Amino acid sequence: MDNNRISDADRAAGQGGGSNEELAYRLQQQRLIAEYGRYALRTHDIPMLLQEATRVCAVGLRSNLCKIMEYLPEEGQFIVRAGVGWKPGVIGHARTGADTASPVGYAFETGEPVISNHLASETRFRTPALLADHGVRRAINVLIQGDEGRFGVLEVDSTTEGGFNDADLAFLQGFANLLGVTIERQQGEEALLSAENRLKEAMAHQKVLTREISHRVKNSLAMVAGLLSMQMHATSEPSLRRALNDARARVMTIARVHDRLWRAEEVQVISLASFMEELCEQLRASAAPGQTISHEFAPVRIATDQAVPLALLANELITNALKYAYPEGVGDVRIAIQPTGPEQLRLTVSDNGRGLPPNFDAGDSDSLGMKLITGLGQQIGGRSQWHDSQPGTRFVLDFTAQLHPTEN
Repeated sequence: MDNNRISDADRAAGQGGGSNEELAYRLQQQRLIAEYGRYALRTHDIPMLLQEATRVCAVGLRSNLCKIMEYLPEEGQFIVRAGVGWKPGVIGHARTGADTASPVGYAFETGEPVISNHLASETRFRTPALLADHGVRRAINVLIQGDEGRFGVLEVDSTTEGGFNDADLAFLQGFANLLGVTIERQQGEEALLSAENRLKEAMAHQKVLTREISHRVKNSLAMVAGLLSMQMHATSEPSLRRALNDARARVMTIARVHDRLWRAEEVQVISLASFMEELCEQLRASAAPGQTISHEFAPVRIATDQAVPLALLANELITNALKYAYPEGVGDVRIAIQPTGPEQLRLTVSDNGRGLPPNFDAGDSDSLGMKLITGLGQQIGGRSQWHDSQPGTRFVLDFTAQLHPTEN
């Protein structure tokens, strides 16, 4: 006979002939599987699950020895992880080879069960020393596996004469299948719990770090803005003064974001309305006496990663409108950010000023401010449009927002 499953002699051994005793025996096996299933649902400790499995399988096959051998990939062998009937020092310590010349290795590698009813005359496999030391005469091995991989082998051994048969195999294989799912479920729950704990710790640590970094970045940016301001006042060249002032305003816009972050309870999100209103107040303070800024913002919270380029974009649009829409220095710039659909926001900046120049094309403009507006709009992932409102100019950007639930 080859190394495949069961010989005809093995198959015939131990047959009960369909007697009432045999029927009661098989019904008891089904009850044992059902009871173990209930036990597994309320137990969340893998060693306990494995140990109870060996006890139940020994009872189910009326045997005095049973063990579960877990495969250790790093060692390329099995360890006896749980069992009943074995001498002290076996459980948790004894190891056996994983090659296909052993019954355990063959069952694990091929997925085929192995029944050896006559170990003394077995020619298919070598008899492990552990079995010989315990006087084992017959054994049955089945693979334990789940959907994600193979765990090891479930083995029932007996020191008595007799034979394991197809019905015994059906019981043990069904039990091994249940055990495989149980182990995998428990390992998944443990991995998930561990991952959740690590994630909570990492998030708490990240929150502290981000707040500290935001505080330091805000201070550093404020210093840069101060240096730009000093440079601006130190030069008399008008165009250079304007460029330095624009750069200072951009740096301060980013600094204000980080200032809010390190003071906030949450660092990943920011209140859109309060942040943008604060930005408008800052811009209004630096505007000409006759210039005003009107605003309307949705009461939503938005991801910080999206708020930063959005604030810079609003800063450029409002600054440009105040600078170029009203040469006489009197007029209103309106900004609004309102929802247009689920997870969709629309930024609108408009004025009633002089309007767009002839043949205006934002994509071909050499202006640094216009290039920034185009680039920031793309960074946000929006679709921007310029409209000549006659009178005035209207800029519209529709984008998918990284919204978060509003605060209570």
